[in-house]
Parts: sequence; structure tokens; C-alpha cells
Amino acid sequence: MKPKTTKPTAGKPGPDGGLVYSSAHGRMCPACGKPAAQCACKQKQAATPAGGGVVRVGRETKGRKGKGVTVVTGVPLRGDVLGELASRLKRLCGSGGTVRDGVIEIQGDHRDLLVGELAKLGWTVKRSGG
Repeated sequence: MKPKTTKPTAGKPGPDGGLVYSSAHGRMCPACGKPAAQCACKQKQAATPAGGGVVRVGRETKGRKGKGVTVVTGVPLRGDVLGELASRLKRLCGSGGTVRDGVIEIQGDHRDLLVGELAKLGWTVKRSGG
């Protein structure tokens, strides 16, 4: 006689032994087994930079009344570490700037200086734009 298969119920292990759903935590991640809000897999995906790991240094004037800023995108850092890198680059250039949505903006045209410095830090760096 074949054993009877049943659907996993709330708070009980699924067929592979992992928790599928818990009323206390909601949906569980199938890869790491943690609640979806605390999923480690999602954090790893967010840590991967857009652009394939290439740091791009360009110049923009759009929305700044003609004033140019150097824009650094694709840096594989987040949070305070990105802010510390931005501070270091601003000191190197001797100008102000900011970090917005993971993009470093430095006032003025400092592309050549920043490309050299970021290459020294070990990243693959490309100039973008004209």
C-alpha cells in the first residue's frame, strides 16, 4: 500500500522537511528557509551592483541649471561604507558632493582623477558619456 501524501499545513514542515508557511511569520523563502521579510537571498541580490560590477564615471548637467557634476555609479558598496568612499573622493577632488540612491555625485568635472583613484582601489572603471 502506498503512503498517503498530504499538503503541508500552516506551521508544519513540507515534503522536503522545510517550513513552507507559518502563521507567525507568513511566507517563507524556499532557498534560505527564513521569513520572506528577513530573507538572506534577497539581500545578496540587492548587493549585486547594476551594470555587471563595472564602476562608471560620467558627467551630468541635467536638472542642475547647467552646472556639471561628476557621477559615479555601479560601486558595489551600500550604506555608510558608500558614504565614507564619497567623503574620500570629495576630499581628493577638493569639492562638495552627495550620495543619492547609491550614486555618488561630486561637484565639477573630476572624471580623470576619479577613474585613477577608483582603479587603485581595485575596481574595473570605465568613463561613460562624452
